Amino acid sequence: MGSVILDDVLAAAGRLEGVARRTPIVTCRTLNELAGAQVNLKSESFQRTGSFKFRGAYNALSQLSEQQRGRGVITYSSGNHAQALACAGRLLGCRVTIVMPRDAPRVKREATEGYGGEVIEYDRDETSREELGIRLAAERGLTLVPPYDHPHVVAGQGTVALELIQDSQPLDLLLVCLGGGGLLSGCAVAAKALSPRCRVVGVEPANADDGAQSFRSRELKRVENPDTIADGARTPSLGQVTFPLILEHVDAVVTVSESEIVAATRLLWERAKLVVEPTGALAVAALVAKRVEAEGLRIGAVVSGGNADVGAVSRLFEEA
Repeated sequence: MGSVILDDVLAAAGRLEGVARRTPIVTCRTLNELAGAQVNLKSESFQRTGSFKFRGAYNALSQLSEQQRGRGVITYSSGNHAQALACAGRLLGCRVTIVMPRDAPRVKREATEGYGGEVIEYDRDETSREELGIRLAAERGLTLVPPYDHPHVVAGQGTVALELIQDSQPLDLLLVCLGGGGLLSGCAVAAKALSPRCRVVGVEPANADDGAQSFRSRELKRVENPDTIADGARTPSLGQVTFPLILEHVDAVVTVSESEIVAATRLLWERAKLVVEPTGALAVAALVAKRVEAEGLRIGAVVSGGNADVGAVSRLFEEA
């Protein structure tokens, strides 16, 4: 697998034009006052399937051969990439199989099946999703489209920052949530090319800080089955494609606590009027918790998705 450059992101934007939504930039006076900055929220909760993942999934699937799409594809995902790939598969006439943890959010599994995806359950404590996905791909003759560690996926995710910078002009700081690194690495490639003075910071749950550990040590670290409400960031490690890109283009990785994630999620629901899932609030959590220097800056923050289990989120708010 090769690296990813701006030309790859621009090519992905061309494939996505007229298919993916150009999501809006939302502002919130309360957030601006808390941060002491102008914050532009790139609201990927309005993207098809409710998250940025559609961009990478469609970009990857659209570049497969007719023979590969005819045989079908497989992936492993707790929900957002699963929905995205199933939706892209429906649009491109490709059968999609998803290896999904038994405890995945109900709303994400139901949406995945609603798009026509075949879900195969596994137990996080007993099975490696990567190993199961690779084995099933070999047995069924399917092409594996991983959720983040693939250059076509990364390039598709990079269109988030491409649009954000095009629509809001140069930024001083870009905050992006961090799980497996597909979104962060793609956005960092685009941001550094289009707005070279922009600092790019990844934001990760403290309970799932493999990315922060890896960034500090410059060695790939793992955290198995991390316990965090940000289910989109439960990946055990960064990838062979994403980690080098993050080391090259990202300026810092910071972490936030579970209570800080809940507070940011609640702020976005109540004050910005955005329905977001906890993972989608990570970038804002770093601002509210003062993990980054923001005073007087022009900031872009990616709100990565809105596939929230309303009941579960309501309980989080009540407990807080």
